Amino acid sequence: MTAGFASCNRSGIVSDMTIMFTLLGVGVALEILTHLCSRWVHMRTALAAIGVLLGAFTAGAFAMTQLNIFTLLMSLVLLYRIVNLFRIVKKRMHDRYLKTATLRTSSILLVLQGFVLGVWWAWEQWGSTGHTAWAAVGLLQVAVGALLFIATRRNLNRTQWPSADKATSYSDAELPSITVAIPARNETEDLQQCLQSVIASNYPKLEVIVLDDCSQVRRTPEIIRDFAHDGVRFIQGHEPSETWLPKNEAYARLAGEASGSYILFCGVDVRFAPDSLRNMVTTMLDRNKQMMSILPRRKHSAYGSFALIQAMRYWWELALPRRQFNRPPVLSTCWIIKQTALAEVGGFKAVARSIVPEAHFARHLIKSDAYSFMRSVDGLGIESGKGMQDQRDTAMRMRYPQMHRRPEQVVFTTLWELFFLVAPFVLAVAGFFVSIGPVAHISAAVAAILFTSVYFMVTTVTHVNTPLFALIAQPVAALTDIVMLHYSMWKFEFSVVDWKGRNVCVPVMHVIPHLPKA
Repeated sequence: MTAGFASCNRSGIVSDMTIMFTLLGVGVALEILTHLCSRWVHMRTALAAIGVLLGAFTAGAFAMTQLNIFTLLMSLVLLYRIVNLFRIVKKRMHDRYLKTATLRTSSILLVLQGFVLGVWWAWEQWGSTGHTAWAAVGLLQVAVGALLFIATRRNLNRTQWPSADKATSYSDAELPSITVAIPARNETEDLQQCLQSVIASNYPKLEVIVLDDCSQVRRTPEIIRDFAHDGVRFIQGHEPSETWLPKNEAYARLAGEASGSYILFCGVDVRFAPDSLRNMVTTMLDRNKQMMSILPRRKHSAYGSFALIQAMRYWWELALPRRQFNRPPVLSTCWIIKQTALAEVGGFKAVARSIVPEAHFARHLIKSDAYSFMRSVDGLGIESGKGMQDQRDTAMRMRYPQMHRRPEQVVFTTLWELFFLVAPFVLAVAGFFVSIGPVAHISAAVAAILFTSVYFMVTTVTHVNTPLFALIAQPVAALTDIVMLHYSMWKFEFSVVDWKGRNVCVPVMHVIPHLPKA
């Protein structure tokens, strides 16, 4: 009788899975038909809406019918396909770009779902040697952890600020002129403290200009004017056009007004020591660089130990072998570029809609070894500090554009973080309760140690986390980054991203093909 019940139970599961795969096939056919009907807008929208409803039902049914890692992956990819179809329903982008973007996303996600099905089938066939499969997973995690450990050590050494005794001594006459350019909108105390630190500089050839980007707070232009007697030049901004991201248009206006040979762009949260600018320019001249991005030291605050969002932002810049892929690390907080180099790479017109325009310049200049990313030290005296709300706002504004506004890249980034930055810790603990084999268990523990070491190095060197917190925070920080990534995607695709009182979704998402290239 027990055998009979087991047989009936297995038969029921097989029947349910047959229904699920039938629904999945219908959803795929409907999605293909949606793209084939791209000329008929109303029909395409209606088919996409039906696809959203069918996909939501199928995703839930997959997870409820037979709960395992593969049904969860199938449901996860289905959810991203739903997001992609919902883009067609909402129509937030230019129609031509919308057709291309959604078709590309659908194609990649359907291939990914087919890959998951193939791995699922192979796993079922390989069921008797499950320990071997888990061991392969663990060894892969160890290999990636070791690579990131080596890359992080190399990056931290490469970005270390040179000691003062190795720097060349330049006379005031030999130093080039600098323009410190600060875009400001709705700023108060931070702007005042930033300007106080800049005008205290001992740099001999210094120009300071601040653009008031149509602030709604009256105090902002008043603060700028209060520094006029110290040589700070005030520029009145204007409402940006729809073809520009507001901050980039402010950058372009500042660059057009700058008279210095070098332009230093910085946020109002940055603070400088009196000799910071001299040390910065001296290092650029010694290394023959035309552009440099500086990671400021984090100021001590109540949030220093728990800055998970900021920690992962620095992790992505310092833990990966980015130079090998011509994606050098860069931060928008504080960066300096030579005027002639800025003109050669196309200026800000070439990156009018880019959330991180300096990244495009860095990629161009790194080809000739004319760009460097450096970390500030005590001797340099460049500091910055952001509260929790500012960190969340920055992540929301930057994370999805960093994925090139593509849901499929969000999928791959999410799976990568879960597989490498979270799963080793889960397997290292689960190995005590579930049979995954000794090789897999030991490998997961080693991988967890390696990834913790990488996180520890990045966050303690940049003073984002205290050492004790850095030893336990890595998987939580990765999960936080995943949440912020999806929150950013949702806000850009279907809601409003408010930045300094402006919605930046319009210039970022309304892409016009064939923009000028940097």
